[in-house]
Amino acid sequence: MTPLLQQRPLTFDEFLDHYGDDDRYELIDREIFDLEPTGPHEEVAAFIDRKLNVQIDTLELPYFIPQRCLIKPLGNVTGFRPDLVVLDRSQLAKEPLWSQEPVITMGSSIRLVVEVVSTNWQNDYARKVEDYAALGIAEYWIADYAALGGVQFLGRIKQPTLSICELTDGIYEARRLRGNERVVSPTFPNLQLTAEQILKAGQY
Repeated sequence: MTPLLQQRPLTFDEFLDHYGDDDRYELIDREIFDLEPTGPHEEVAAFIDRKLNVQIDTLELPYFIPQRCLIKPLGNVTGFRPDLVVLDRSQLAKEPLWSQEPVITMGSSIRLVVEVVSTNWQNDYARKVEDYAALGIAEYWIADYAALGGVQFLGRIKQPTLSICELTDGIYEARRLRGNERVVSPTFPNLQLTAEQILKAGQY
């Protein structure tokens, strides 16, 4: 993910007007970033989407995964565009922008958010960890299928890693999963997946 050259910082409304329908861009502190998705990146996101939708349908949960969505943390001019977000339909009536734009401003509307790591891994492991926690999003996955993150997150021998972050007292506690370690999700406790199944979805 790289910042675009732009003439001036944008307001959130200006970003919506110009880039709201374009999944390739997000806004961080009034600066536009190109998400630069690759084919393998999209395969990992699609695999997670498919598996979670099966859970939603099977258990008849009041959740859905939108095709397009922005998360707007309060207090700053930012619009994150997650790779995948599970929304709680029962909470959307409280969202001030939802009826006009697919924009979420409250963590209570979000059951789970997923970021598949790309070149600017710092945003997924640091900035978004802070902002998603501040919003009160209960569960956050970081799928680092290409082991792009720093050694403080992946270890000195970097390996593909799935981080399951669960909100506890306003702070995420992360479990780093690799190989055949089973995914334990507070949102989807019946999910039968391993870290390897998710992380290898982006490999040929």
